[in-house]
Amino acid sequence: MSAVPNEAVDPGAPGEAVGQGSPESLMRWIHETYREPLLRFVTRLVLGRQELAEDLVQETFLRAWRNLATLAEEPRRIAPWLYTVARHVAVDAGRARQARPPEVAVPDLNRLTTAEDEMERVVSAHTVRLALRQIKPEHRAVLIEMYYKGASVAEAAERLGIPEGTVKSRTYYAVRALHAAIGPIESA
Repeated sequence: MSAVPNEAVDPGAPGEAVGQGSPESLMRWIHETYREPLLRFVTRLVLGRQELAEDLVQETFLRAWRNLATLAEEPRRIAPWLYTVARHVAVDAGRARQARPPEVAVPDLNRLTTAEDEMERVVSAHTVRLALRQIKPEHRAVLIEMYYKGASVAEAAERLGIPEGTVKSRTYYAVRALHAAIGPIESA
């Protein structure tokens, strides 16, 4: 049994496009002549998935463009070559889908919260706000720059007008002071 369907009979040589014409005119003739029959053929191969079939036919024509010199030498071989390549492209696409695990939408677990989680977040934020009021203003300023505004050491130093080393040491002592102001954390 031939890999080329009956509808793929070469509908005539491209005339001027072969040999004497430009590669573009040959490719245009191939596209105009074989696009619809190839699309029907590939659509059957991929069980009616029209968008996939169109992509595979496009890939087939891309390969034809890359092999245009060879196809121009033997115009009678254009149809068998196109259908063989289209079948191989479809088979390769099917194998590629089987080799990959199916894509599954995984919910963002960070966005799944309960009322208890939300209440704990509110209490924690309130506790930190109260503790920030109890530490020195220069320590508070460093913590706000580094942790709330997400500044680097260099950025915080520039914004606060102090050396980078001072930012590092103040951050260290500010975190210790904040822990002391919050007090021991009891686990449930």
